[in-house]
Amino acid sequence: MNAHPKKLMLAGKHLHVVEKGQKLGRPRSRGVATAEIGRKITFNAAVLDTFDVKGCQPLHYDLLVLCAAIEFADRRWKRPQGWSRTLHVTMPVIDLATWQKPIVQANLRSVLRHLTCDEWLFTFVQAKNRSPIGERQGLLRFPTTKAFAIAYSDGLDSRAVSALTGTKDEALCIRVANFRQSLKDGDSYFTQIPFKVKGFRSNESSFRSRGFQFAAITAIASHLSNLTRIVVPESGQGALGPVLLPLHNIYADYRNHPTFFRKMEWFIKSVLDHRIRYEQPRLWFTKGQTLRAFLGIHGKTKKELTGARSCWQNRRIVNMGGGKKQCGLCAACLLRRLSMHAADISEKPGTYVISDLGAPDVNKALSVLPRKPDRDIMIEYGSVGARHLQQLADMAVLPDSELRVHVSEIAAATGTSYEETLKKLRTLLVTHAQEWQAFLSAQGEQSFLRSWMEGGRHGRSE
Repeated sequence: MNAHPKKLMLAGKHLHVVEKGQKLGRPRSRGVATAEIGRKITFNAAVLDTFDVKGCQPLHYDLLVLCAAIEFADRRWKRPQGWSRTLHVTMPVIDLATWQKPIVQANLRSVLRHLTCDEWLFTFVQAKNRSPIGERQGLLRFPTTKAFAIAYSDGLDSRAVSALTGTKDEALCIRVANFRQSLKDGDSYFTQIPFKVKGFRSNESSFRSRGFQFAAITAIASHLSNLTRIVVPESGQGALGPVLLPLHNIYADYRNHPTFFRKMEWFIKSVLDHRIRYEQPRLWFTKGQTLRAFLGIHGKTKKELTGARSCWQNRRIVNMGGGKKQCGLCAACLLRRLSMHAADISEKPGTYVISDLGAPDVNKALSVLPRKPDRDIMIEYGSVGARHLQQLADMAVLPDSELRVHVSEIAAATGTSYEETLKKLRTLLVTHAQEWQAFLSAQGEQSFLRSWMEGGRHGRSE
């Protein structure tokens, strides 16, 4: 049974979002913070104009401010050792009547609790200012009628799955990055996330709420474009792996899991009165299988994939040689390299900062990094990522009983029978195991990756 809302308010952290020029005075407690729109929550006018299309409503702007407020609260306060927090957000909205509906509030709290494992409370107050979008509305003029929307990150999955789902004229590509990416043919609207959040003194790195932000922005774009299909490009390892194998003492990452998308659909229906469906066409396929399927499309080439970026790293270690490389060892890079190998795609020399995965001594492989702290961090990232891929492979031989909870959860969310879901999950895990073992074998018997599978962090020189 949930605690009484008033008790939760007193026990948790409280964020006050205020309109530009509004002052609340200095917070009297470390558990209280203020985020002024225009200072700590800023909107890029040029990017916001790409959302300023026919049909835009104040409610859409409210939802964008909500995304920013959730990000601020999520990243402002460090998680306790027990992980969960109580976060109370007070913010101004233009369409107050909608946000005060019990069903809207209930669905909002439910989806965020599932995504972040925090208790969220919201108090909405009437905004005094008008929405900055909706006054210069342009018409939605696409070459042909769009058939589906897709969150497009310019990564491997989004490139491949967009092409596998439909033609470039059928895809409405929604940019879900904080920076402008290279243009895709037909791009005119929804060019990037239109806001930035800054000013939090204590940066919480987990950022579990990012999934809500991405899903909400794609929903806004879909609503404005009168689309009901939103394609989620993530393949099976990325969508299910973080929940199948959560890190020790860390709440599972549900951002690409079917259960999160069902809850998000309910929330969007309640707030926008628009029924959407988040589709996951590659849920039961590995990334390697997805890349091979892409190459099976007439006219598609390996070059279209090798130019995509997958690396999570933005630190100085990837800014080498006058350009931004990929580190080669973080979890995202390891999955990319595994998948490229499975799809028989060779990448040009210099793609990765850490290129030699066959070295018996990890310190030799990392010798391109002059600073020891950088090498230590990469060893930590790499060893965790490699062991995760190995543990996911190990799940292929687990008895059905140990997969039961996951299968039941996925089956309920996808509307698939338990038996069929179990079969599909088993096939996915077996395929991943085969691809991972083939990739390890290709690195050689002396590869430091193999020693990591045995629990060592520093390779055979340890």
